[in-house]
Amino acid sequence: MKSDLFSSEHLAQPATAPGMTLQNSKSIKYAVNGEMHARQGSMIAFRGNLQFERKSQGIGGLLKRAVTGEGLPLMAVRGQGEAWFAHEAANCFIVEMDQGDQLTINGRNVLCFDATLAYEIRTVKGAGMVGGGLFNSVFSGYGKIGLMCEGTPIVIPVTAAQPVYVDTDAVVGWSQHLTTTLHRSQSVGSMVRGGSGEAVQLMLQGEGFVIIRPSEARPERTAN
Repeated sequence: MKSDLFSSEHLAQPATAPGMTLQNSKSIKYAVNGEMHARQGSMIAFRGNLQFERKSQGIGGLLKRAVTGEGLPLMAVRGQGEAWFAHEAANCFIVEMDQGDQLTINGRNVLCFDATLAYEIRTVKGAGMVGGGLFNSVFSGYGKIGLMCEGTPIVIPVTAAQPVYVDTDAVVGWSQHLTTTLHRSQSVGSMVRGGSGEAVQLMLQGEGFVIIRPSEARPERTAN
């Protein structure tokens, strides 16, 4: 049987070391030797001796998710083998974090991550009850995190002299040391007349970067 489908570009090669790598632009392969964490329902294939178990967010995380509709539904993957992860053909990216780094990510953009990373769901200061931006997941520690994004992401530098204003439905995440406040870019009179549809943004100030996606959020489908 012959086809371009069987070229090395599409062929899954055996892993040479534990951890995550990009299989292609739409999926991440993880060579598991112990434990890792992934978004519930994101596993598309695996081989080897692996077990998948729903991971509790704790009472605080469950309450926040119930109130906001946001959250980070996770599963633990344990054993030895290889697993592939993807979600609705979104573009995938790997971020390697060093000890002392911290990254705030919207839960809808997290695909998988090393068990060596710590995470917690925190309130986004200054965001109020706007869009999906009330609670985000804050990652810290040493390891890799696999992110997904609908479309090609845009990374915008933030400086003390130039704050950045982002749509809460388009923001993927931002670096540590940035402060967040709510910014209203539309007058009350304009809002009364119907407005532009871009009345409120999240303002990020400080030194760092913010990641946005080129589309606004769509309602998430509940993982099975």
